[in-house]
Amino acid sequence: MAKAGCFSSFLESSKPYFAMISLQFGYAGMNIITKVSLNRGMSHYVLVVYRHAFATAVIAPFAFFFERKAQPKITLPIFMQIFVLALLGPVIDQNFYYAGLKYTSPTFSCAMSNMLPAMTFVMAVICRMEKLDMKKVRCQAKVVGTVLTVAGAMLMTLYKGPIVEMLWSKYIHPRKSYVTDTTGTGDKHWFLGSILLTIATLAWASLFVLQNKALQTYRNHQLSLTSMVCFIGTLQAIAVTFVMEHKPSVWKIGFDMNLLAAAYAGIVTSSISYYVQGLVMKTRGPVFATAFSPLMMIIVAIMGSFILAEQIFLGSVLGAVLIVFGLYSVLWGKHKEGLEIKEEIPEVIKGSHVNSVSMSAINGDAESNKLSSVAISMPIPESGMKANPKPSA
Repeated sequence: MAKAGCFSSFLESSKPYFAMISLQFGYAGMNIITKVSLNRGMSHYVLVVYRHAFATAVIAPFAFFFERKAQPKITLPIFMQIFVLALLGPVIDQNFYYAGLKYTSPTFSCAMSNMLPAMTFVMAVICRMEKLDMKKVRCQAKVVGTVLTVAGAMLMTLYKGPIVEMLWSKYIHPRKSYVTDTTGTGDKHWFLGSILLTIATLAWASLFVLQNKALQTYRNHQLSLTSMVCFIGTLQAIAVTFVMEHKPSVWKIGFDMNLLAAAYAGIVTSSISYYVQGLVMKTRGPVFATAFSPLMMIIVAIMGSFILAEQIFLGSVLGAVLIVFGLYSVLWGKHKEGLEIKEEIPEVIKGSHVNSVSMSAINGDAESNKLSSVAISMPIPESGMKANPKPSA
């Protein structure tokens, strides 16, 4: 009986780890399948439309059944918030990410996405949502981490270096249509793809800044917010596609890789991942959830070398290492900051001399740190609405 109890206790404590590892495999599969679909000629504009249409169809019923009571009233300011969230996430972020993925590789795109926490930290400081006290070690860690991620991204963009051969590469003979273009004239496209991925990450970070405000209204209706953002994002993506794609044939989709890419991204990474990661965050917090994001990059690198014959360059490896170190430095700083807030508030509450002004200041400090807690809660890139009211390639 004792052994059975220990085993069940082990399984219970291991659930968050299994859940996060499974999610990283899910995200990695999305990047590989999407890359194959884009290589076969599918328009990334159309892919964004279908992806978020699937996401809306999956999330909306749950929002209706579980959150239909006491829905917040949609005023003009709230509608504009949702509209801009949809524009930043499903439209700008996703289109630029897919375009960057098309010009580079899945591994490179995943590595660049790890810049998100550092980029969000910079935007939070600019918007005065994050306090920066360089006398504290946690603030120094966040600044150093931001510098490392930027340096890593620049290294990956400007330097390729020799090809890093995988042990199994010589035994793989992929189909020509699947191979990533990483040689010859692809250098210019590689640089353009890097710029597109950086813009996508910047839009993603901007989304977190605005989402912090929207979540104050939809604190108890997160599924509703997600479904509305996906729905409005679908409409916006349709308008963008009509402007950018003039051939009716681009909308054709059958029971092929294009349908799989859209359905997989919409259902797995824009729906299931929201729910699973939300459960993990409730028990372990956002730092735990984000700590697994580099695992996806490793999985994509291995899968990409098998399926796409992806060539990995030394510059990408070195840059990815810098980005991962920077990521964990920022996360460590945020973790320490969260611990300090938890320690400070109870001590102040115990004091009988606390007045209403000091309590307001405490509430303001706690509110100002919500942004970063949300910002580091989304490791990967590419969820439908990447900014999950949970936590989005």
